[in-house]
Amino acid sequence: MNAAVTTTASSTGSPRARVLVVDDDADMLRLLAMRLGSAGYQVTSVGSAEAALAQLAVERPQLVLSDVRLPGRDGLSLFDEIRSRHPSLPVILLTAHGTIPDAVEATARGVFTYLTKPYDAKELLEKIAQALALGAPAHQNTHIDEAWRSDIVSRSNRMADLLAEARMVAQSDASVLLRGDSGTGKEMLACAIHKASARANKPFVAVNCGAIPEALLESELFGHMKGAFTDAVANHKGLFQTADGGTLLLDEIGDMPPALQVKLLRVLQERAVRPLGSSQSLPVNVRIISATHRDLEEAMATAQFREDLYYRLNVVTLTLPTLAERREDIALLANHFLAKLAAKYGKRSSGFAPEALKALTMAAWPGNVRQLYNVVEQVCALSTTPLVSLALVQRALRTPSVEVLSFADAKQRFEREYLVDLLKMTDGNVADAARLAQRNRTEFYRLLQKHALTPGSFKSDAPTLPNGAGSDTVADE
Repeated sequence: MNAAVTTTASSTGSPRARVLVVDDDADMLRLLAMRLGSAGYQVTSVGSAEAALAQLAVERPQLVLSDVRLPGRDGLSLFDEIRSRHPSLPVILLTAHGTIPDAVEATARGVFTYLTKPYDAKELLEKIAQALALGAPAHQNTHIDEAWRSDIVSRSNRMADLLAEARMVAQSDASVLLRGDSGTGKEMLACAIHKASARANKPFVAVNCGAIPEALLESELFGHMKGAFTDAVANHKGLFQTADGGTLLLDEIGDMPPALQVKLLRVLQERAVRPLGSSQSLPVNVRIISATHRDLEEAMATAQFREDLYYRLNVVTLTLPTLAERREDIALLANHFLAKLAAKYGKRSSGFAPEALKALTMAAWPGNVRQLYNVVEQVCALSTTPLVSLALVQRALRTPSVEVLSFADAKQRFEREYLVDLLKMTDGNVADAARLAQRNRTEFYRLLQKHALTPGSFKSDAPTLPNGAGSDTVADE
């Protein structure tokens, strides 16, 4: 079967990801096309590696799903060719037990993953969704209703719920307290709330209360008159006046000195500010959004934060998730940042290699979105090729590699795990296990001895033994 056959599902009103399926078994090809089509994918089916390469020259899919065993050029050779032509295109391999070692090697070289036949339909769809999520570009949302949050790149349900709440809060003038770890994007969310509010055409002003010395913060917030203190050589308008009619973000409000908290509370109650050195108060109309990564309840318990100010600021609370709590956004954000930074540095970019994106999604991210941006900026600045490699990402993350194993060690580990799974599956029956592995019994025994595995310990009625315990030699059935 060499002609390409395209199968589409009924329209859902949104673009469907294109998947190229390669298998020389016509029945398997039809089954895969039906399952993927019913899951909403646009499927193109071909029966050989040569036909797949010809189809790729016509139209590039978002993912390739290929059998390892193909007539002529096999699936591994097809993968190598795809990698050379389209390095960021994810590939999933379907393999029989006899070709698992080859598939493992291919995974080490960059195949997204492999599945054994007969495959589990649910697992297949999950792996396809994961691969597509890693390779998905950041969408530029230009819909007028979404303009208020256009700077916030996300597809996670957690962020969708948060943004829905933020949109509702924006319609009122209630004070908002944003909670979240450093780097989660509190200022960006505050700006989005401002854009969605009736104050959108007025100023949005942000001040970090922990970054300005106490002696200067009062003047910065409320302003001062000429001669109010030694260096006051002219009148100075404070940030409350600058933000008049708009929104003022008091970032890291938990770091505000107690003495200044009293004055801030008075401003919020009276809706007026008195600049330093002035005898008159000036009315201000400002919506207050405050943000903190600190535990304000604990700060109140230790008298570091005023309770009356807390309740004045905390009319509505919104909590931003950490980046680890919205992992489905990591690849989207990384691609978004890379596109912006490549333009900034004047570099040509074709994205991240699939294994590089996988490493990003698996990282810990204690610094959250801010740390991700810094990592992407580093790899963009240091990259000498359009495709960002795994090694460059690992360097930026300051980690060695996901798994520092030689090929021989990786093969050894896989071999042992594979044998253990077979013995569990066959209840310790060597003949059945050898038949499933497509190896003769003598060769299979040698493999068991090599890994110090005793078939008897895998029988359902056998006593529980430590891993690898039992006789040093393998007893026959």
